[in-house]
Amino acid sequence: MKEAAFHEKLDDGRVHCHLCPHGCRIQEGGYGICRTRRVEGGTLYAVNYAEVASMAYDPIEKKPLYHFYPGSTIFSMGGNGCNLGCLFCQNWEISQEVVPTRHLEPEKAVELAGQRKSIGIAYTYSEPMMWFEYVLDCAKLAREKGLKNVLVTNGYINPDPLDRLIPWIDALNIDIKSMKEEFYKKLCQGSLSPVLQTAEVTSKSCLVEITNLVIPTQNDSDEDFHQLVDWIAENLGADTPVHFSRYFPNYKMKNDATEVHTLVRARQIAQEQLRYVYVGNIPDRKSNSTYCPHCGHLLVGRDGYRTSGLGVKDGKCEKCGQTVKMVGP
Repeated sequence: MKEAAFHEKLDDGRVHCHLCPHGCRIQEGGYGICRTRRVEGGTLYAVNYAEVASMAYDPIEKKPLYHFYPGSTIFSMGGNGCNLGCLFCQNWEISQEVVPTRHLEPEKAVELAGQRKSIGIAYTYSEPMMWFEYVLDCAKLAREKGLKNVLVTNGYINPDPLDRLIPWIDALNIDIKSMKEEFYKKLCQGSLSPVLQTAEVTSKSCLVEITNLVIPTQNDSDEDFHQLVDWIAENLGADTPVHFSRYFPNYKMKNDATEVHTLVRARQIAQEQLRYVYVGNIPDRKSNSTYCPHCGHLLVGRDGYRTSGLGVKDGKCEKCGQTVKMVGP
């Protein structure tokens, strides 16, 4: 447990948390919406500091990040808690519930991140922004060791905490769940605009990839896809990698799993404006491999999480010389 950043004590004895847009006003002994910040003795504490619920050495493609050191391994860890309450959460066991944790000080986390040819740390599985103090401490130490820091996030954070954290982050995968405010309000207990702001701000200094979990009857219309693609092209750029991911029934939502043809259609619509578009959670080499947007040369082949070939040299297609948005290796 560690004193939380970004809070103020109110005259009525409550504490106002400023970490995320919820702005929880928490009374003595109470928790914020995220269930990771608690008031004790009039002070707000991050009760999840250094408490790890899940960790593994993952392929970077599992995040998913396809344009950041493709084919590499990254030490991945996450804690309990999230500041959204998505009814369709695919990792609800640790984001919406509390599971046993292992205490892992930042120094030890960074030590593990330097093993097994890992390129760094991915803060993932649940919502890393609600692990803010721990992520920041780990990220600073990792940077000192020449390791990379990656966030897999819902993007629901206030500007000041984001500004403090981003100088230590190298890449992000950000969920944009829908371009409709009502979707966020009804199904996620949040709002859209902070997520879009996070994507815009971070794209100026980090590699940003976007994931859209496609849910039948909720965000799977052509209009939904066009709205998302239009916004990405205009605000993040046509080189932004986008992943349309297949939904499966989970947590409180029991809609049927997304049909593959819906994902194919989403990819086709996106390819009208975006250069790097992928389909997740289906075993299809073509829609998960990276090709040169100019000549079509295979840059990175992918079978599941296995990669083959690397047709990129010094940031350019080895065949035609076209500049390619790819960080590393």
